[in-house]
Amino acid sequence: MSNFGARSWWADWKGNKTDRYAGYVLVRLEADAFPELGHKPVSTLTAPAFVQMAKKIEARGAGELARRVLETSGQIMRWAVAHGLAERNPVADVKPGDVLKPRVVENFARVGAAELPGLMRSIGAYDGAVYTRMALRLMALTFVRTSELIEARWQEFDLEAAEWTIPPERTGRKGSAGNRRPHLVPLAPQAIEVLRLLQTARGADRCQGAALLFPGERDHERPMSNGTILMALKRMGYGGRMTGHGFRGVASTALNEMGFRPDVIEAQLSHVEGNRVRAAYNHAQYLDERRELMNAWADYLDAVQRTGKVIPFRQAAQARKVAA
Repeated sequence: MSNFGARSWWADWKGNKTDRYAGYVLVRLEADAFPELGHKPVSTLTAPAFVQMAKKIEARGAGELARRVLETSGQIMRWAVAHGLAERNPVADVKPGDVLKPRVVENFARVGAAELPGLMRSIGAYDGAVYTRMALRLMALTFVRTSELIEARWQEFDLEAAEWTIPPERTGRKGSAGNRRPHLVPLAPQAIEVLRLLQTARGADRCQGAALLFPGERDHERPMSNGTILMALKRMGYGGRMTGHGFRGVASTALNEMGFRPDVIEAQLSHVEGNRVRAAYNHAQYLDERRELMNAWADYLDAVQRTGKVIPFRQAAQARKVAA
């Protein structure tokens, strides 16, 4: 697509979008679409040209990004047809499933936005074991995988730096070469508070080194079981409707609607980046944005728990933008 056509589409399209999201879409086009297609007249572009572009993005391990760029390209071409810049939209002939690898989808029960205030209040008022309540609270705030939370050890945390580094052997995903990667979780003040309370409850001498954050109730040498989390959710009335892992899906949906860049969200979810050099670069490049993201999510959870009301994600994004 010509730069002129795409930028003109973007100028019309961005009107009701957040500045963050609109800026991300333009950067994505500049990085992935313009180098391949930006020098060609929009009227000469063909379906194979768009397929080639998408496959190059996918080849570096960014399959979901390839789908998004292809979708955006289709919007641009529809705009070009409507404005007389092209006779037809060749992207309409391309279905991502025909040219790109299938998505790997994690399906875990999770509540929707309407039930989130009630869930957070239920966690805050949970009358079972205090450590289970803390585990649920920390899981909601960090949206890590359940195994990453229940197997966590104190030596992984730097409370002064507000960081949790999950070591490679415990991260849930492997890179393209089969190697596991450490995963950094910036900790919002609310998460630090949970950890400080946990230290107070257990005693500082039991919260250091290789000691588990959440040891089992009967065998303290083994971590709390996933069943403990599920049983607590069931007791609160969310059996079959929410899992610990479900917080990942809720957070992903919310943060996308709040306007955070999808690449940053994917990095915080610890989804795989196929290229090692790119992964290392992204890790450093996105750290400040990931801190902002984690703080915004924690503030959102606090707001819905405090008010008991459903706060639309976009409304939360606008409030955050005004506060900044």
